[in-house]
Amino acid sequence: MKNEFNVIIERDEDGYFVASVPSLRGCHTQAKSLDVLMRRIQEAISLCLDVEKPVSNEFIGVQRITVPA
Repeated sequence: MKNEFNVIIERDEDGYFVASVPSLRGCHTQAKSLDVLMRRIQEAISLCLDVEKPVSNEFIGVQRITVPA
């Protein structure tokens, strides 16, 4: 059986890629390259699934909002 998860990827101020899985609390990792990040997040997902069930949520999208400084 295969599970699919939405993964959010951002780049932090130090240049690391950071991946998180919204449906698995605390499931995140980081790496300097996207290739390494993808391997690490797959491993993190597997480990998180060992201790918790994913919450059901529907990905809607990403919106950029501007607010006054």
